[in-house]
Amino acid sequence: MKIPKRKLFLLIIFAYVAFSLYAAYNVFFSTKAISRVHRVVKKETAPSGGVRDGGAVAPFVGDEWNPWENEQVDYNSALNKKREAFKQYIGRIDKNKPKRYKVQIWGKAAIGLYLWEHILEGPLNPTDKVAQWREGELQCGKVDFSFYTGPAVVQGHVPLEMNSLVLVLNGREQQKVTYSTRWLEHVKALVQSHTVSHVAVVLLGNERCNNDWIGPYLKRNGGFVDLLFLVYDSPWVNDKDVFQWPLGVATYRQFPMIRPNAQMITSNRPYLCNFLGTVYKNSSREVLMQVLKQSGLDKECITTAREKWLPQETTDSLRHYQTALAQSELTLCPVGVNTECYRIYEACSYGSVPVVEDVQTPGTCAAGPSAPLRLLKAAGAPFIFINDWKELPAILERERSMSQEQRVDRRRRLLEWYASFRQQMKERFTEVIEETFFKTV
Repeated sequence: MKIPKRKLFLLIIFAYVAFSLYAAYNVFFSTKAISRVHRVVKKETAPSGGVRDGGAVAPFVGDEWNPWENEQVDYNSALNKKREAFKQYIGRIDKNKPKRYKVQIWGKAAIGLYLWEHILEGPLNPTDKVAQWREGELQCGKVDFSFYTGPAVVQGHVPLEMNSLVLVLNGREQQKVTYSTRWLEHVKALVQSHTVSHVAVVLLGNERCNNDWIGPYLKRNGGFVDLLFLVYDSPWVNDKDVFQWPLGVATYRQFPMIRPNAQMITSNRPYLCNFLGTVYKNSSREVLMQVLKQSGLDKECITTAREKWLPQETTDSLRHYQTALAQSELTLCPVGVNTECYRIYEACSYGSVPVVEDVQTPGTCAAGPSAPLRLLKAAGAPFIFINDWKELPAILERERSMSQEQRVDRRRRLLEWYASFRQQMKERFTEVIEETFFKTV
């Protein structure tokens, strides 16, 4: 039967109104349904502000229940335990990690370059040797060293980021002493202001071992200098707070760090010996030159004598000198004001055996069975020691009879010894700094 459109429309209107009334009733008047996922807990509120549950007063609880609440608590607890375990692990790592110390070196004398580049083997930037400011960093043992040198390194303008300092000074002559004293007074002020706590000095001492001017600055005499590394055979050396230090090569003459190679070790060297230097009046150097000339040995050795000492090398003279070292089996090392001279170390750099005049020079330097050159002798230096240059002809005669294989073997041993000696000095310097500066840390 076909329903009239009017009745169909009224039926739809009726159904809509009925559904709307039903929905309104459920929203405003019907009791809420309780489900397992989301239920309402109705409790009687206690007078005290809690809720009454079966007659007992319980703390106020929320209206909604979270079925994953226990799992969340367990997860957070486990996460916190993991975090705590990780913190303890990091703490153990930090505790077991070797402690490192920082020491700054101010190179205000040329021997500072021997310390930094030849002994500690540290880098320098820029590489230009005449740069006004040069610096470098390296790690050695437990110590992180930083080094500053050059004319632009002046008092009050060096970035001092640590409280341990090594000052490299020259005390060979009065003018140098005056300059070094100003630096010591500057460091003294830093100590008094508690900016610096530990101080060591590496000193190119006087060639006659007259170093009394620095005595008052030593801690044992009421000063602030904890350690003194002193060049030449000073009677002060006790290996407690004063240690002997090697003179090294003439860095002030731009003598470089030489890296040995196979050719240096195995090449045929055309000369038996060399001596290039100043010949002073009435010195043993005059005797040396006479012996070479009278025996005709000057033809088998490279010799260049000058009457006046020159503080600086030219590019040509430095190249000539290095060539002489590289082409000679032996380097003759007569005494000057002191027995220890740069030539000894420069000869070692090229594997040319130093022939050293082993005699005590005038002054207050330590005497005794091991003096002079006690530092080198204690290290087992493979040199040829003589007391008189009249012994030289016999020495050179033996040189002629040596085979090339013997010469190569001796050359290798000398280069290995010199590398080992510098390594020993590096370890000694670092260990003494660590033990003295940081023993109570």
